[in-house]
Amino acid sequence: MTEKVGIIGYPLTYSLSPAMHNAAFQALGLDWEYELMPIPPDILRLGLREPAQHGYIGLNVTIPHKQAVMQFVRADELARAIGAVNTIDLRTNVGTNTDMSGLIDDLNAHGIALNGAKVVVLGAGGAARAAVYGLGQSGAQITVVNRTLETARTMIANLMIYNRNLNADVMTLDEAAEHPIDLIINCTSVGMSPNVDESPWIEGVPFPYGVTVYDMVYRPAQTRLMTQAEMYGGRAIGGVGMLVRQGAAAFQLWTGIDAPIDVMFDAVRSQLAKG
Repeated sequence: MTEKVGIIGYPLTYSLSPAMHNAAFQALGLDWEYELMPIPPDILRLGLREPAQHGYIGLNVTIPHKQAVMQFVRADELARAIGAVNTIDLRTNVGTNTDMSGLIDDLNAHGIALNGAKVVVLGAGGAARAAVYGLGQSGAQITVVNRTLETARTMIANLMIYNRNLNADVMTLDEAAEHPIDLIINCTSVGMSPNVDESPWIEGVPFPYGVTVYDMVYRPAQTRLMTQAEMYGGRAIGGVGMLVRQGAAAFQLWTGIDAPIDVMFDAVRSQLAKG
């Protein structure tokens, strides 16, 4: 019997997850299938009940359900700390968050040392929460830059409930640019296709020389922020690796088998090449 998993969100017109997971299942000879499952917010509870009753193993969760779904599952401590669930094991009804491990694993894969690193995080939404939590666990010194400073302060205060040693502050972009920076992580959607000419690094604010930029945006493959980093002697890394590695963590949770990372990377890049 084919085991089934999928992703819920709304609208869910496009996702790289089916291609990535189905390629991994095929490569390992697993009789599994990954499906798109668009579920409007007003029927989220029913939308969760249906796959559980029909024998689905697990679900990924994307916008706009990552926070709302927490009232219908048993969120583990990591998900509670981050304030969002992106992966559910329907066999136990436990929700977790693999975004954090996806980011940190990809930073490690690129040889980026985090302990003691001075990191600027752009944004204060769900992706930023996952980033700040993971960076804090890794010993980084974090500065959060967000349009609304109070939102960023609230985020840090909430995360400190789970990590009292979190070394994080809030600044404007101008203030952050005046301090040494080793790594910039863009956790916003600024620069994502079709708005490819935009950058979260505001015009007129000096760009740090030689800094590494990690942009969670993966479409386009080269964002304006990444180009800015390279123009100033830095290194630029796109968000494909985070996407694949968070998916690999979900794959392992559901199947109990290590994910074929290279196969998943190839599937994602193939899809992105199609435009």
